[in-house]
Amino acid sequence: MADPMRRSSSPSPPPPPPPLPSSPPCPGPPISLQPSPKRSGFSKRPTKLLRQIRAVFRTLPILSPACRIPLNGGSRLHDVHVHGGTRITGTIFGYRKSRVNLAFQESPRCLPMLILELAIPTGKLLQDMGVGMVRLALECEKRPSEKRKILDEPIWTLYCNGKKSGYGVRRDPSNEDLKIMQTLNAVSMGAGVIPGEETGEGDQLTYMRVDFERVTGSKDSETFYMINPDTNNGAELSIFLVRI
Repeated sequence: MADPMRRSSSPSPPPPPPPLPSSPPCPGPPISLQPSPKRSGFSKRPTKLLRQIRAVFRTLPILSPACRIPLNGGSRLHDVHVHGGTRITGTIFGYRKSRVNLAFQESPRCLPMLILELAIPTGKLLQDMGVGMVRLALECEKRPSEKRKILDEPIWTLYCNGKKSGYGVRRDPSNEDLKIMQTLNAVSMGAGVIPGEETGEGDQLTYMRVDFERVTGSKDSETFYMINPDTNNGAELSIFLVRI
């Protein structure tokens, strides 16, 4: 008679194999943009002050001012350009319903030397540029005790054709900014929509790239004039940075 305390035992199942290592995320396109031959003006990492300013700035409303100046007698903004400036690349970009960004580079293949984010919708600015001259003035207070260069000023009061239109901030390029500049590094001039960049609401990432003439008036003033290859039609834009 079999011992009732004895039970038949079956072989225990083998231990599960160790989990396979997860595949690393697919890297994005490599950034091949080169540093500007001149000092870029960007710090290696954002300062605490800049982070605080950006956080406050993003809580401010986006304004939609009327930025048009009627044209009289076919006069164009290029007639008042100050000659002797340096030609650089300028890119206007952003989602049409969101704040517009302005990026300036020594060339399309260089890292940005300056990025400004303004409290104006991208679509509104591009629309107004298509029908008239737009002049953006960014003003900040002069502080003699600080030796900061004008392009390093963190926050500005923005005027669009003489009308106060909120604020603008200078910011270091984000990974998203560098990705956009890398996508456009072969584009010297043009406008359109960047494929694949779209919000859940269907808002598309729009850009316009043109040459600008950079004119340094003094240590407290700098101007960027859009160079229009078509002297009779097309968008006109000038940007004035002034410390007062």
